[in-house]
Amino acid sequence: MSLEFFVNEKLSPHDSKKNIQLITPCVNPPKFTKYWKAIFYAGIAAGIFSTAAQIILWWLFWDALPSILYRDIRFTAAMIFGQAVLQIPATFDWELALIAACIHFSLSIVYAVGLSYLIHCFDRKNSVIIGGLFGLGIFLINMYGFVMIFPWFIETRDWITVTAHLVFGVSAARVYKAFITP
Repeated sequence: MSLEFFVNEKLSPHDSKKNIQLITPCVNPPKFTKYWKAIFYAGIAAGIFSTAAQIILWWLFWDALPSILYRDIRFTAAMIFGQAVLQIPATFDWELALIAACIHFSLSIVYAVGLSYLIHCFDRKNSVIIGGLFGLGIFLINMYGFVMIFPWFIETRDWITVTAHLVFGVSAARVYKAFITP
């Protein structure tokens, strides 16, 4: 007896198909080749929205712009160039910004792939909730896992970074669902 049969067997004939769909487990993973465009745009859009949210929050609550942005660019670029980049003064550097953007958007797309796998069976509302939780999970991975390899990211653990990751998850879920839902 499958789980789907067991769950559907307990439902009354008056239950709507929508309720049955929410209870029935989804067993078919998405065909990523079919959804690559939605995943790509969800990752890019979420990367943009989360960065914009972070910059806006820095501007509203801290008097640290643009140096804090330059710091984060150096932190991210140091993943490729090494810790020597961290010693550069807090000024804008096109090469570091380009590398940091490539890393940021590459990770955003990879994370969007994972999120799309989690939310493909859910409606928009539940997808956004899962997306928010996913964003918080990414915060934990980035700020407590990656710091084992890149310890300089410890400085970025704050409520604004948590909020930016939450925005990432929610916006990735919304954009992904906007592309795949008719």
